[in-house]
Amino acid sequence: MRFLKCSLFVIFASTFLSIEGYRILGVIPFSGTSHFVMFERLMRILAERGHHVDVMSPISMKNPPPNYRHVVNWEGSVPVIRNNVSYDFAVRELGGKSLVHTVATTFGTDLCDLMGLPNFQEFIKNLPKNPPYDLAIIEYFGSPCYLALGKYLGVPVIAFTTSPMWPWANDAVANPDNPAYIANTYSGLFGSLNFWKRVKNTLSLTQNKWLFNYYTAGQDDKIKKYLGPKAGSLEEARTNLSLVLVNSHYSLQGVRPFTTNVIEVGGLHIDDNGPPLQKDLQKWLDDSTDGFVCISFGSMLMLETFPREVLLGIYSSLAKLAPTRVLMKIVKPELLPDGLPSNVMTLPWIAQYSVLKHKNIRAFVTHGGLMGTQEAVQAGVPMIGVPIFGDQHQNMDLYTAKHVAVPLSLADFNEERLDAAFDLVLRDPSYAKAMKKLSAEFRDRPLNPVDTAIFWVEYVGRHGGEIIRSPAMDLTWWQISLIDVYGALILSAALILYLLKTMIARIIIAVKSATNGEKRTTKSKKNK
Repeated sequence: MRFLKCSLFVIFASTFLSIEGYRILGVIPFSGTSHFVMFERLMRILAERGHHVDVMSPISMKNPPPNYRHVVNWEGSVPVIRNNVSYDFAVRELGGKSLVHTVATTFGTDLCDLMGLPNFQEFIKNLPKNPPYDLAIIEYFGSPCYLALGKYLGVPVIAFTTSPMWPWANDAVANPDNPAYIANTYSGLFGSLNFWKRVKNTLSLTQNKWLFNYYTAGQDDKIKKYLGPKAGSLEEARTNLSLVLVNSHYSLQGVRPFTTNVIEVGGLHIDDNGPPLQKDLQKWLDDSTDGFVCISFGSMLMLETFPREVLLGIYSSLAKLAPTRVLMKIVKPELLPDGLPSNVMTLPWIAQYSVLKHKNIRAFVTHGGLMGTQEAVQAGVPMIGVPIFGDQHQNMDLYTAKHVAVPLSLADFNEERLDAAFDLVLRDPSYAKAMKKLSAEFRDRPLNPVDTAIFWVEYVGRHGGEIIRSPAMDLTWWQISLIDVYGALILSAALILYLLKTMIARIIIAVKSATNGEKRTTKSKKNK
């Protein structure tokens, strides 16, 4: 009897999943590991919850669930950005005004050519039909050309961004980004904006949108070349969005308006049940009874490639922390100069969030990347930040204003300034207190980020995207700005004023004429 009941339950569950589960195509052409972790978490959870997930990416998932298939593997066709960005490259190519160009070309238009590879072409010419796709989940970074897959497949498109909303992503869904009070991602600004900051923010927003659209205009030809007329145009691809999942949260980035189809899921990549620490590392951290500091510059940048004098200055500062220990993520220790202090351990890889959750952690030294700092906030660990490119400067400015981090510029990344930063973070209890408050605000939500994202993905699957699509997406920029309305009102007012002036002028002339006529009549009577 029990066997019969179990069999019926399995049959029921299988039938239910086959009816309710959606077939989802996930696409992430960018090969940055830091981007993939958010995408991977979302795809994994969708597969574990009964959806059939097919993925196109240059990075493979380790130990994927049964419902997960890597249908187009671009690994080897594009270099994976993992622990291979040098200091010189970061400063030269990513740290200046060229970042929008790099995002739109190297990390954007160039990646559209992956659609021309045989494995991609073979896939789209032999799409699964039993069942067909219900949804497409695609990264919106530098390659909006891939958004055209939505129209090609005839399915709603859900975009995700691994950062706060990019300036060009706001336009795609008509999301308000008024530069009077919303600091754009590339501006380096935050909080309330005075006159000069509003000027800078406006110019930055306008410039970045124009540059991105200019550099990505050629993606329209890529869509036509690799997908054909069935996929439509680049403009159609950009506006054919049902939902955008954004890696932000108001507790960190501040309050701003969002349309219904823009959902904040900041911290989605954080897994409280993530990989455990290695046994030797676990013991080392447990034995760090005087506390330890974690130093990591993310999954891209190699700290060991920093200038020798900078590294030696770091050594001298870290040695003064003893008996407090230091854990450093260093991929190639052979590149480090001699003289590493005895209280320092280096490892090529660490389960970062697991380390940040450890009871003996006292501070986190970071480059200010959004995902790493979100992990620090989640774990309640105060930071020292050395921002280098992208949104890192803005992130650290935000954390500094919230009194949970001490910022250091690259020019200030030396022994003396690092000593002072450690002195503040480790010995001033106000930083830990402020971080505990921010952590509580960040974690306190009706649903956690993963469940929030899953709900909205399934919502679009159930109802389509039209119900949450902003009507402003069908308007031009001048209609949204009410330029036509204001213009009509101004013209109407001007016309009314003109007519009033004309009428008054004619009345005055008529009155004067009548008065002059009466005067002439009176005068002629007197003369008689």
